[in-house]
Amino acid sequence: MARRHPFHPDLAAARFIPRFTFGPRLTRLTNRTKVKVAPTPDDLVIEDVTVPGAVRVRLYRPKGLHTKSPVLLWFHGGGYILGTPEQDEASSTICARDIGITVASVEYRLAPEHPSPAAVEDAYAAFTWLVDNARKLNIDPKRIVVGGLSAGAGLAAALAQFALDNGSARPAFQLLVYPMLDDRTVTRTDLDARHARMWSPASNLYAWSSYLGHAPGLADAPAYAAPARRPDVRGLPPAWLGVGTLDLFHDEGVEYARRLNSSGVECELYVVPGAFHGFDVAFAKAEVTREFRAEQVRALREALLR
Repeated sequence: MARRHPFHPDLAAARFIPRFTFGPRLTRLTNRTKVKVAPTPDDLVIEDVTVPGAVRVRLYRPKGLHTKSPVLLWFHGGGYILGTPEQDEASSTICARDIGITVASVEYRLAPEHPSPAAVEDAYAAFTWLVDNARKLNIDPKRIVVGGLSAGAGLAAALAQFALDNGSARPAFQLLVYPMLDDRTVTRTDLDARHARMWSPASNLYAWSSYLGHAPGLADAPAYAAPARRPDVRGLPPAWLGVGTLDLFHDEGVEYARRLNSSGVECELYVVPGAFHGFDVAFAKAEVTREFRAEQVRALREALLR
């Protein structure tokens, strides 16, 4: 009798996804490919601004907002080596329109050309710019959520730590979508990655090596580079963390959620059985993806509109 595949029923076709690894060549090719974006919807304003530090921030705002808007400060995924804000244009547009908030999506510097702490510095520059220009932007600086996907979620977690240590203003909430938090995952020999899709152990090794500027898993890592390394997580903002059971980042995400809750930081953990890394991108119309995204919207509404 053939062994049944472990994928969620809505993601069964994932067993046919070819396996690939991001290395220098594929990374360069991917970053040279321009992301196509749809025309700006009539009910939104989308504009690019450059904040101090030469950081590009792409703003998505509903037209006709008359009250101070909450903000989702968003960081795209890509292992710290790939990506632009435009790759998340569809979800940023939906959040701005359906929740009625401002979305600020950050183009942070990428490794290996710009290893840690460049990305965290860019993230903090964007955060402080929002706070300092709150009146001009008609936003509420006390209702800024930091969020992201994969490496972007790891960067959001790092920003929350950095802001706690270095500034008077702090994010109100963290939205962490299968976050990339711990370089020590690269060194594990007990992981069963046979059903990993979209992000392989080899990709993880290359990405962490590029971002850290040295081999991952050493005794020490640069401050804020790997948020799971932080010894004390007390005082951080509450969080929502979602991850699939087949995701390479499953264990590190679950452990980080456990540590937050154990330290008095409320963290809602949402685990999707049989889901792999990036399943919501690969199967955007699947019911399990709609449910996953609906949970994120719910968490955002509760954090920003209460």
